[in-house]
Amino acid sequence: MVDQKKGNRPTDEELIEKFQNGDLYAFDLIVKRYKNQLLNFIYRFLGNTEESEDLVQETFLRVYRNRKAYQKVAKFSTWIYTIAGNLAKTELRKRKRRRFFSISELGFNEKDYDISDEAYNPEKDVDSRLKEAIIHEQIMALSPKFREVIILRDVQQLSYEEISEIVNIPLGTVKSRVNRGRLKLQEKLTTLLER
Repeated sequence: MVDQKKGNRPTDEELIEKFQNGDLYAFDLIVKRYKNQLLNFIYRFLGNTEESEDLVQETFLRVYRNRKAYQKVAKFSTWIYTIAGNLAKTELRKRKRRRFFSISELGFNEKDYDISDEAYNPEKDVDSRLKEAIIHEQIMALSPKFREVIILRDVQQLSYEEISEIVNIPLGTVKSRVNRGRLKLQEKLTTLLER
């Protein structure tokens, strides 16, 4: 759906406004725009693909049901990430109560790689996958308050201001947590990746 006046695609805020006014196609565009980003965000938070997919579905269900609750005072991305983040935190609390642990939560990232035939190097590919698994495992080992801001900043590449709104903490605290989280990761990864 292209806005003829601007000659470019509609903003998230324009889409949610259209959806609030009954345009279901606008909701489809929101889903297409955010599905992969939210899956990546929640997966890196929980480390389980199936649970992450369920929570992405639940996020969109809540956006659908609560579309009238969105106000233009905040960016739409902040609103949807807040919903997804709250669902992920709730799932983590449930896990703690169940004292449930699964080896699949420490599994490799299940993404496909495009490898050109002439440049294929099995050793580099395995090394790259192992490093990615180690990094993911160390992110998962961070406490939830550090894990969340690291994922939002370094994986999702959101601004400090957006993160502050999503996690509902002051901007200075966000910057501090990102820095402390990075330091914790750096300490662990330096020794693990130098082997």
